[in-house]
Amino acid sequence: MGGARPKAVVSDKDNLWLAKFNSDKDRWNNAIVEHAMLNLAQECGLNVAQSKIKRVGGKDVLLVKRFDREHTKDGYLRHRMFSALTALRTDDSPTSRSNWSYITLVEELRRFSTTPHEDARQLFMRMVFNALISNTDDHPRNHAFIAHTANDWRLSPAYDLTPTPMTSIEHRESAMVCGNRGRWANAKNMRSECRRFMLEPTEAESIIKTMAEFIEKGWYKTVRRVGVSERDCEAIKSAFVYQGFFME
Repeated sequence: MGGARPKAVVSDKDNLWLAKFNSDKDRWNNAIVEHAMLNLAQECGLNVAQSKIKRVGGKDVLLVKRFDREHTKDGYLRHRMFSALTALRTDDSPTSRSNWSYITLVEELRRFSTTPHEDARQLFMRMVFNALISNTDDHPRNHAFIAHTANDWRLSPAYDLTPTPMTSIEHRESAMVCGNRGRWANAKNMRSECRRFMLEPTEAESIIKTMAEFIEKGWYKTVRRVGVSERDCEAIKSAFVYQGFFME
């Protein structure tokens, strides 16, 4: 467990869960908002980690099911897993950020995934989704690969999906390179290298357009359904489908 926010591992009868806590300094209820983003991503067709909200001590706690553990009668099996940081042969120091790239990552994915077409498509959709919710925390530690059997390496479910409201309406960037225009979180930029994800330009454009329309029209309904308050909706609304996303 890494990251700046406090976490703990808890167990119930059959599963281990990563508990993520709110902070008194948060601008909104991070636990429920992240839960809402996982729900929104799933509605967009992404494979995501299972999550739920529990009230503990009068506060909301996000529980994310650990997909790298499997409960058996003899205890928990630990599945092999490594992050995109390892796949990219880099680290998380400021001087290594030039190596953070969705484009390079999908090339590595295609070498060892047992379902390269499916995983490459999922990674493309994840990249697009992160741009559409202005997730600037999509660094390589927040992508991973997992094997449930000896040689069954797959892209792991998505996790750590968080919106980042911004004032800029023309230019926003992801943590990783998205296309031939670098980190620009823009539809044209992401289409520019779509064949690396084994997608034809028309297919990539359809994915982007469909996801953008769904999020623009449906984000509010989804986040309210899972319990995000009106106040918090107002605080995060600028994160979704910013104006410059479709800028040519």
